[in-house]
Amino acid sequence: MRALALHPDVLVVSSALLQVNCVIVRGGAVGDDGLGRPSGAATQAAGGADGEVFVIDSPVLPEELDALPALLEQASFPQPSGLLATHADWDHLLGRLAFPTAVLGCGEATVARLQGSPGEAQRELREFDEELMIERPRPLSLGSVQALPVPGRVDVGDRELELVPAPGHTADGVAVLAPWAGVLVAGDHLSPLELPSLGSGGDVGAYRETLERLRGLMGRADHVVPGHGPVLDCARALALLEEDLAYLHGLADAGPDAKLPAGRRGAAQRRLHAANVAALGRAR
Repeated sequence: MRALALHPDVLVVSSALLQVNCVIVRGGAVGDDGLGRPSGAATQAAGGADGEVFVIDSPVLPEELDALPALLEQASFPQPSGLLATHADWDHLLGRLAFPTAVLGCGEATVARLQGSPGEAQRELREFDEELMIERPRPLSLGSVQALPVPGRVDVGDRELELVPAPGHTADGVAVLAPWAGVLVAGDHLSPLELPSLGSGGDVGAYRETLERLRGLMGRADHVVPGHGPVLDCARALALLEEDLAYLHGLADAGPDAKLPAGRRGAAQRRLHAANVAALGRAR
């Protein structure tokens, strides 16, 4: 597991497996806590962690999840008041294994997907763990999932996270912008490690629309965090965006004969491309 500070209020934790990115965002405290007790600077001066924290998505391995509370403490971040997931794929839903009392917030489409396929994420996690012989101390429980309007905003202390529709990879994707920190969390889009992929409810047209929406947000960001792979500066993210758009246009027009982007033409990417062709055929 690697941890990277993108801003005094933003940490990125990258899992050693699948290179899944977990983004930890802090907003400053506001006034008192509603019970007449001081927060903000007074809390910090007293030795406590200042502000409010949300954890977006999750790492994968049990030891990485177990390390998250200590990592926040070392960074002088408070323990999270909430979790966010960019979509309902199992590898983005594991935050409650690290913070079992935190409420998981998701876009309304993600909540609908979870309710429409109860237990799917847990089954897929069990299958993944069995294949790789991973043991977890407890099963995944999502608890009571809070539906969030998208587009919309979520308060994190004295700041706001912006929730932006990002379907394409799946039907329920959400991107998250932390505008004061210049960080855009793109969900499973703009990965330099893999082709655009059509997962649960994925759609080529929606994917292209999401990429154009992300392009519009990059003027407000210094860093783009994909769901999988290294953090990008905006110049690299824009270059990937153009490559992904070209691939998606080719997929729609030429199907199996679409040209794969340079650097993403290995055997694993060809298998992913074949899965995209099959998904596109089913959609038609």
